[in-house]
Amino acid sequence: MSLIHELEEMLQVFEHIPYIRPSMLPKLDLYMDQVTTFMEERLKGWRRNPDDKILTKTMINNYTKNKLLPPPVKKKYSRDHLLLLNYIYYLKNILSIGDIATLTRPLTERYWGRREAPDMASIYRDILLMEHVAAQDCYQDIRHKIQAASEAFNDKEMTADERNYLQKFVFVCLMSFDIALKKRMIETLIDDMKPPVKRKEKSPEPSH
Repeated sequence: MSLIHELEEMLQVFEHIPYIRPSMLPKLDLYMDQVTTFMEERLKGWRRNPDDKILTKTMINNYTKNKLLPPPVKKKYSRDHLLLLNYIYYLKNILSIGDIATLTRPLTERYWGRREAPDMASIYRDILLMEHVAAQDCYQDIRHKIQAASEAFNDKEMTADERNYLQKFVFVCLMSFDIALKKRMIETLIDDMKPPVKRKEKSPEPSH
């Protein structure tokens, strides 16, 4: 199988990876076990390995402890909790817990528990609409990189296995540079969002 066909088949699978739509959110608040079950079921297509966990009780407790996630009310988690956990799931793949807290803190401070727009649900819906358009551009960009990688080293004398490996290496490098650049831009933006650090005033030196 050529590199183009192999990567194109892979991309077609990823184009159908499920995501959580607002209509999927339960109308009633959930206990922790129900939250983990809901997230596991809805996002299982994102697992790298079948045994990987999307969300665990320990993760939820850590998010609450690190102030990423507001605590539950009477041990129950609301739709806003589920939406925030969804953001955290995607963001944690590229950002530190501290960066996620900096990014999402204004979200929870301003829109948590609101029942009129802009609220957590309407913000999520707007982002989904924009991401649908952005995904098409992303898939097109990936296909350009697949084409570029498949044309690499075709003029060199080497075995088919060597060429296949080098072309895959080229593709991974092209994708990784793109990800690294975007990640660095995100980190710079988050650094600008952090409150300024107050400098401790030096105590006056004792007079002699």
